[in-house]
Amino acid sequence: MIIRLVEDADVEQICEIFHTTIHTVNASDYTEEQRLAWSPHLPPADRWRERLSARTTFVADDEGVIAGFGELKPDGYIDCFYCRNTYQRRGVGSQILAALEQAARDAGLQRLLVDVSITARPFFAAKGYRVLRQQEVIIREVALTNFVMEKQLALTPASAEHTSPSG
Repeated sequence: MIIRLVEDADVEQICEIFHTTIHTVNASDYTEEQRLAWSPHLPPADRWRERLSARTTFVADDEGVIAGFGELKPDGYIDCFYCRNTYQRRGVGSQILAALEQAARDAGLQRLLVDVSITARPFFAAKGYRVLRQQEVIIREVALTNFVMEKQLALTPASAEHTSPSG
């Protein structure tokens, strides 16, 4: 398995991972109504191509099968972070998150923010993220609980070059 930047050919698998993970992995924490509001159908690949181009996105590639993906916006917000249900608890998420955190350090970012599901909260907590607040988000008129979490990043020598003495 390799962690690499997203390629155009990955988009269909990413859309499938997003939708399927919500309806399988998150089923223990969210009702069917909530999951259908979150992802009523496979998202359109063309729209996701657009969104991925505005983010740093890493994928876990297992000989052509995309096992998971994570997106980092330039401001340090992790926007989407999903692992294929058949790759859960195999270190895929840890590898993707490590790549996102290193990309953030390389960009001179000192803090990451992420809105995480009930399901993903323990994973992010184990990786050093702390809950700032619980919130209810409304998607298609349905309330879903999630958590805003943050992590302060320790700068590596290479990333320290990108920050000013006052920052």
